[in-house]
Amino acid sequence: MARETHDLIFQMLTSGDDGRVCKDIPEDACHMEARSFTTHVMALSTSKIADGLIDPKLVLSWLLATLGAPTLFIGLLVPVREAGSLLPQLFTAGALRLLPQRKWAWAAGSLVQGLAALAIAISAFTLEGQAAGIAIIGALAVLAVARSVCSVTYKDVLGKTVSKSRRGSATGAATTVGAAAVLAYGALLTSGLLPRMDIVEAGLIGAGVFWITGAAIFLQLREVPGATEGGASPISAVMENFGLLRSDAQLRRFIAVRGLLVSTALAPPFMVALAAREHGPDGSDGFGGLGLLVIASAGAGLLSSYVWGRLADKSSRKVLILTSASATIALCATLALNAAGLLGAAWALPLVLFALMIAYQGVRLGRSTHLVDMATQETRAAYTALSNTIIGALLLLGGGFSLVAQFAGEAVVLGLLAVMSAMALPVALGLEEVQVKA
Repeated sequence: MARETHDLIFQMLTSGDDGRVCKDIPEDACHMEARSFTTHVMALSTSKIADGLIDPKLVLSWLLATLGAPTLFIGLLVPVREAGSLLPQLFTAGALRLLPQRKWAWAAGSLVQGLAALAIAISAFTLEGQAAGIAIIGALAVLAVARSVCSVTYKDVLGKTVSKSRRGSATGAATTVGAAAVLAYGALLTSGLLPRMDIVEAGLIGAGVFWITGAAIFLQLREVPGATEGGASPISAVMENFGLLRSDAQLRRFIAVRGLLVSTALAPPFMVALAAREHGPDGSDGFGGLGLLVIASAGAGLLSSYVWGRLADKSSRKVLILTSASATIALCATLALNAAGLLGAAWALPLVLFALMIAYQGVRLGRSTHLVDMATQETRAAYTALSNTIIGALLLLGGGFSLVAQFAGEAVVLGLLAVMSAMALPVALGLEEVQVKA
């Protein structure tokens, strides 16, 4: 891509900021910031698209059910994907800090994710029943661990190559591109133009291709070597990183906010289950409902991600405050519609899910930008790994909500998740405005 094109895209997506002044990145990186910015947008866009095409909550759940896999495997999809992406990070952060250029680790992780996605596609073509469940869960576990490597290294590379005032814009733009592609995918799912299994299998292959392409794009970054101090054995890394909780009150508060806002990730399956149990399944075969949910989720990302990203560049604290309030409203609205007997209406569940996904996108962008900007180059990888590991453990514990739903009902679970979102609001108010730090 020509330099003029990089500059044009950079200016379009960062218009209205404080000019081309570099902040918090090495001097050598300043001269390449426009190219680095567009490279981040392109590489991260491929990852976002792939994520949508292989969504475990929707796509893989339907796939395993169609292939006749036992319910046990379907229930493992989200825990394996989410916890597998987060829990290994504390242990890998120390080793990854030995790499002066961490773009190689991100690219390797993206490549492995692509190969794992292709393995899932092959399993869908060739296996059924329990065998399909074992193979797909195994490939998903590999994908999740590879994703953990990408997560640990991405924020660190972003922090070295893109200035503080423009990081949220880069991630927000990529999320918008990804959401637009997945929105088109959801529309195809509901159109009936092609056999449904063919669409899903093609999507899995597409996810693999996108991740592999993203790896190649990311390697085009000109990342200056960074500090390699802090590389340690897993045990010493655990001890050192947990020590940060004792010394940094703002880190503790940030993790508390992020932990309470896992409610936005945990709620959708229970919303769908509540509508199905209380008011009947959505769609004649359940797949039309899937397409509508994909559209609602992608549409929320498309309409809100870039706005959230730009706002996060000004105040990630305010983003987390606003998302806490909006998630609470969306969950309370779900309960109100259910109490009124309206949740089974064709418009109701997509509407409240759309509102919740807007909040969810804000949580993702707000927490990412806040973490990068509150940390230094020396602590960024450790902060990322520590927070992600703690959240991964909470997500595993979140599996207990399934037991609550079984004995008390989905409405009770959604009520508890609404309380969590509401509790995040006063905690977020105590966060510092990290974007105004020198």
